[in-house]
Amino acid sequence: MKANENSSWKTVSEIDLVYRTKVKSSERPLITSSKSAYGILVECWDPDKIEFIEQFKVLLLSQSNKVLGMYQVSSGGIAGTVVDIRLLFAAALKANAVGLIIAHNHPSGKTAPSEADKGITRKIKAAGELLDIKLLDHLVVTAENYYSFSDEGAL
Repeated sequence: MKANENSSWKTVSEIDLVYRTKVKSSERPLITSSKSAYGILVECWDPDKIEFIEQFKVLLLSQSNKVLGMYQVSSGGIAGTVVDIRLLFAAALKANAVGLIIAHNHPSGKTAPSEADKGITRKIKAAGELLDIKLLDHLVVTAENYYSFSDEGAL
């Protein structure tokens, strides 16, 4: 094999950071409380899945707490879902978010957070602190109710 025959490993793919929005800033929903966040989340949640499988989502927020977008981080089974924090923050960084509200549903209808829920909250909060992206809340949602880590002083 010649020295220059396979030099493609030296070429780095171009990375382009772009955020495109189709929604004017004035038309974006404003988050003022856990109740307003819950309203937006439930409105966007697939009603066929909220009581069927566990899903983990993140609301990406601007400096003025307007919703830049929502990203579904993962979708799992009846009793859990795997959250890849790198993918969550990749979405947050790409959207230029300065705040996050994370949320997941409990198909059981119970809003009490599990130890795993508390653990992922701590990890996401710590990662956000490194990146200057504030974790504002973690909501455990059901079709009828929610639990807010922030409201309960658990954040």
